Amino acid sequence: MGKAKIMTIQAKPVRMSWQTRKNWLIDTAVFLGAVLSIFSGIYFLVLPNGYEGGRNARYGLVFLFTRHTWSDIHVWGGVLMILAVVVHLTIHWGWVKLMARRLRRAVTCREDCFSRGAKINLAVDALIALGFVGTAVSGLYFLFAPASGGYQGGRNPLWDVGWLFSRTNWDLLHTWSAVVLIIAAMLHFVIHWRWIANVTRRFFLSLRPKSMPA
Repeated sequence: MGKAKIMTIQAKPVRMSWQTRKNWLIDTAVFLGAVLSIFSGIYFLVLPNGYEGGRNARYGLVFLFTRHTWSDIHVWGGVLMILAVVVHLTIHWGWVKLMARRLRRAVTCREDCFSRGAKINLAVDALIALGFVGTAVSGLYFLFAPASGGYQGGRNPLWDVGWLFSRTNWDLLHTWSAVVLIIAAMLHFVIHWRWIANVTRRFFLSLRPKSMPA
């Protein structure tokens, strides 16, 4: 009787460097924070008004969560996104400086120094940067100047502390910076979708066991 052969099914190993894995995790944290901020922001965009002394019948409207829960999601989603972006920029600071030089060159170059695709990428990245800065700075304003007690018909001095701009202008900056950021981020995803899908697939395939018994 011949010796039984032990056969194993060898799966082709998918390797991913620690640098790529780290970048994927950071980018995923940015994405999750952005998704939480966007969907909670849409809630407040549709229902923007405050308590108004009990006159606002839609103030307590529950859509999946209460207004206070949506507020917490918006705040902490924004904090997650900001922290992840800070880590991302710290790790890739050399790349940031390179892109800044390329952007300056694209603006000042009189000849056709870049391809059409490179110009589109630079423009989208610049819009993402501007949208993020506007959203993050104005978001930090609302985080540290929360206007405890509401407007109260103008009687609450904490409603508008007057840091650089009025509270209304901070709100407009936050809203429209977020709109620019969302549109630019969607364009970024469309342009780089194939790369994003490929890296995401390789990330999860790299977690599979290298072999398993038949």
